Amino acid sequence: MSEVDVDSQADLPRDVRLLHLLLASQSIQQYEDKVPLQLMDFAHRYTRGVLMDAMVYNDYAVENNGGAVGAGVAGNTASSGAGSGSGGKNAKVGATNTLGSGMSSNGGKNLAVEDIRLAIAARTQYMFKPTAPKELLLQLATERNKKPLPQVMGSWGVRLPPEKYCLSAKSWELDNDKSTE
Repeated sequence: MSEVDVDSQADLPRDVRLLHLLLASQSIQQYEDKVPLQLMDFAHRYTRGVLMDAMVYNDYAVENNGGAVGAGVAGNTASSGAGSGSGGKNAKVGATNTLGSGMSSNGGKNLAVEDIRLAIAARTQYMFKPTAPKELLLQLATERNKKPLPQVMGSWGVRLPPEKYCLSAKSWELDNDKSTE
């Protein structure tokens, strides 16, 4: 590497450099400069959404368990002290009382890991569509390809779609504005 390459790499933020390395590790060498920024934006929005959902789940669990902090979704109960003795199941995620959307957290209490897992699972169900297995796609393709395409009719001139779909069809007329008469 030349000194110019090293200087340009040092000017990039750490996250962008990590994304460049991640793309390179996946053998992706050519991409637009906006791709790492789009990936960072997606990661930020996804993480923020998951944490907001986890806070909602935690607030709901705390309300329904009579004020137990870090009760989690799976029914794990903890003592009412903030972050006390639940066997490491509480993770300190956010210490702020408000989020950017004006939604307030549960007073800076700890989020349970189960709440975060539930938020990720719930978001995965509707955000990411799983792909069909390759075997199923191959089976569908072979069934579809069994039916041959129709023969091309030999004709002269420009090939147009059927006459009913063309603007040059015999039944096609331009409606004149009747209000001007």
